[in-house]
Amino acid sequence: MEAASGNPRNGSPDPAGVSSASTPPATPPAPDRFPSGEADFIALCNALRVTDSVRATAWTIYEKVSSMNGVLVDCHLKKELWGICIFTAAVDLDEMTFTFTELLKSLNISVCKFVHLIKEMDVNMDTISTKVDSTISRLKKKYDILFALYQKFERTCGLIYVDQSSYQTSELSSSLVLKLCWIMFLLAKGKVLQMEDDLVISFQLLLCVLDYFIKLLPPAVLKEPYRSVSTVSANGSTRTCRRGQSKTVRTTKTDTEIKVIEELCKEHDCNLDEVKNVYYSTFIPFLNSVGFTAVNGLPEVENISSKYEEMYLKNKDIDARLFLEKDGTLQYDHMECLQLERTPTKNSSSEDSPVVLPQTPVRAAMNTIQQLMMILNSASDKPSDKLMSYFNNCTVNPMEDILERVEKLGCIFKEKFAEAVGQGCAEIGSQRYRLGVRLYYRVMESILQSEEKRLSVHNFSKLLNINIFHTSLLACALEVVMATYGRNTSQSGSVNMETDLSFPWIINILDLKAFDLFQAIESFIKAEPNLTREMIKHLECCEHHIMGSLAWQSDSPLFERIKQWKERDGQADQTDPTNGFTQPPQHNHTAADLYLSPTKSPKRKASSASMHSPLNPNAQSSLVNQPVKQKSTSLSLFNRKVFWLAYMRLNNLCSRLLPDHPELERLIWTLFQHTLQNEYELMKDRHLDQIMMCSMYAICKVKNIDLRFKTIVTAYKELTNANQETFKRVLITEGQYDSIIVFYNLVFMQRLKTNILQYASNRPPTLSPIPHIPQSPYKFSNSPLRVPAGNNIYISPLKSPYKFSEGLLSPSKMTPGSRILVSIGESFGTSEKFQKINQMVCNSDRHLKRGAEVSTAPKPLKRLRFDIEGQDEADGREHLSGESKFQQKLAEMTSTRTRMQNQKLHDGTDVSTTEQK
Repeated sequence: MEAASGNPRNGSPDPAGVSSASTPPATPPAPDRFPSGEADFIALCNALRVTDSVRATAWTIYEKVSSMNGVLVDCHLKKELWGICIFTAAVDLDEMTFTFTELLKSLNISVCKFVHLIKEMDVNMDTISTKVDSTISRLKKKYDILFALYQKFERTCGLIYVDQSSYQTSELSSSLVLKLCWIMFLLAKGKVLQMEDDLVISFQLLLCVLDYFIKLLPPAVLKEPYRSVSTVSANGSTRTCRRGQSKTVRTTKTDTEIKVIEELCKEHDCNLDEVKNVYYSTFIPFLNSVGFTAVNGLPEVENISSKYEEMYLKNKDIDARLFLEKDGTLQYDHMECLQLERTPTKNSSSEDSPVVLPQTPVRAAMNTIQQLMMILNSASDKPSDKLMSYFNNCTVNPMEDILERVEKLGCIFKEKFAEAVGQGCAEIGSQRYRLGVRLYYRVMESILQSEEKRLSVHNFSKLLNINIFHTSLLACALEVVMATYGRNTSQSGSVNMETDLSFPWIINILDLKAFDLFQAIESFIKAEPNLTREMIKHLECCEHHIMGSLAWQSDSPLFERIKQWKERDGQADQTDPTNGFTQPPQHNHTAADLYLSPTKSPKRKASSASMHSPLNPNAQSSLVNQPVKQKSTSLSLFNRKVFWLAYMRLNNLCSRLLPDHPELERLIWTLFQHTLQNEYELMKDRHLDQIMMCSMYAICKVKNIDLRFKTIVTAYKELTNANQETFKRVLITEGQYDSIIVFYNLVFMQRLKTNILQYASNRPPTLSPIPHIPQSPYKFSNSPLRVPAGNNIYISPLKSPYKFSEGLLSPSKMTPGSRILVSIGESFGTSEKFQKINQMVCNSDRHLKRGAEVSTAPKPLKRLRFDIEGQDEADGREHLSGESKFQQKLAEMTSTRTRMQNQKLHDGTDVSTTEQK
């Protein structure tokens, strides 16, 4: 039954089992024990200046790895394996005497190759500690960001500077210009940003560096339009410098001095205010700190390089100057990695799917930010008049508390953002917080409008005076903003969200419990129909993170909710949680239902009037005195979603490991579900996947299926969002952690032994039903929405990843609906008129209504994408002056339909049939 005989802390159920991450390394051998034939290993250690303890530990790791069959036994990989072992030992012992680039140079391999090899060793041995894994992840993320930025830097310089042959002199060459710009950027990035994997701030900082050098270089070396705008800026700044005696760079700019940075922002679709914020609050203080001024002209490359060298040696990571030399250690290895500029596309043969061109990580980040800005363009960072009316209608007006809470949390956010990113970035944090506040007020208003329609009440005093409701809603809004700006795409095309500001950072700084945030996520998504697919997907991932581990932390309110429910009715009287398995995990309840749902045991039923008005203060008082006998709405929803997520992950793992034993999946699921439902204390400070892997091992054990924990762990690593800390660091007892094997032997099997043995008998437990499995509870249709009244006019949400300044989709890349739309008229009206249309259709009081014959509920109308001034949605052509043909056609169609409806009233003609004819 047990996973390992003898001492369960041996870390393995079999000879190839999983080693414990917390197990200390074996006693290192004395230096004289190294084989005389391995002089190359000694030479490598000497070249890297490693200590005796690192050398001995590295050799021990190498002996362990090389003794395993099939693990990097190729003699050509021996030196690379030595390097990995030395790196692993140095990180674990905190005795790093070499930089990462020095190690790569000694091994003559690239970053990609090194990461691939260390992952290979981890797959076969599972001996890489979480500390080493974290270090490798940080280095790889930094490399991905630097690689993306350098690619963008090269392309941008090609647009700014003329060919080398046109201007090269003995003092100035194109290579020198690029070297000055790039090394200055690296120095600024390292000095300013503590969190170096922030792609957006890094790129904005790069634009500031380019602006600095464009103004210092002679106009002859610049292409248009930078030659012209730099001349204007130079004239303005020269006059100012002559008047001023200070040698420090000023912290303000005149209109003429920002012409260059305006042009750079326009070229790259960057928000000018954000870049100016980075310039004033970050770049100028950096210039002053290192003593660089425009008065002194171009800085010496040796001076900049020496300052960067000092910083690089201190950090012991990647020497990014080598990008300039096309050094092999920093080149993207196409044998190990996929191409950089790759964007997943749908089947290009599908007529309904627009063609998506490849985009770089920087372009993807800028476009994602633009999409967020389009949502918040008309929003305010103050409550709207409509919200104010809701506040005034409350028995207890919540406005003062809301404003005070927003201000207080804003100070906390700004402080914590600066601590994570860099003290010079505090104002950038304030800027992002204001965007989150805009979204918070916008979504709150949408939620209240929906509640008003649903319940026909105007007094929301109970809901609007709940602190957790507001903090959760604001946290959702801020997480959308942080994820939008933190969207770091790796070179393989995957979206990498793991940074210092990644979820759950936001709930930690706001002192919000994960289970409380869970109650707001789905209502937040439903209340904001303009969220992009990426934003929705990110919030769904946050929800999964909460259900997987965060909600199960020992201080979570979840356990008190479960305890109250079990004490209230007792085990025999409980509603079977599996009753909802055939229903999708998405719910029809609102945020009000979840935050106001009863959790105490009732003594008698409340009146039906109270039930239908949970937001009415008078009705709510009766609910307090006579709570309804029902399970907490939020707890019921949480259980249903947890079971759905648990089965989805189990099904994925079973398909990888047990394709020849499909009958075992139902048994494993039954044990898994039983543990979550009846032994929920096992989840405290643990992860859902830990229970899943133990359930799989236990069932296979009693059914005599040879499935080792090592095999389970290897397959588990391939699952989405899998983290090796999940199986290497599992809570055993309070404050004590060990491997998943030790947890199985000492905790899981001991608690569930009797139940597990039932599966080996002739009368196994009743099998649990399979939960309803939709593709995703947040799948929203991308199909074009038809304009009401039966006309062949459709509105489609914007799907293009192109530069927003280049217009929207061309005819060859449009949906059928958008092609029909363009066929009505050759061009659209002026942007001012369509702004009015946007305001009308974005009003949440208006919804698309289906035809009279369709009984489905109305859906919110997507915002029309006519925000780009002077361009046509189809082909980017300029608008016609005056009233467009499109508007004329709409007017004609409306008039025609009115006449036909009148005719129908007189002679009974079928309007829709006539229109089709």
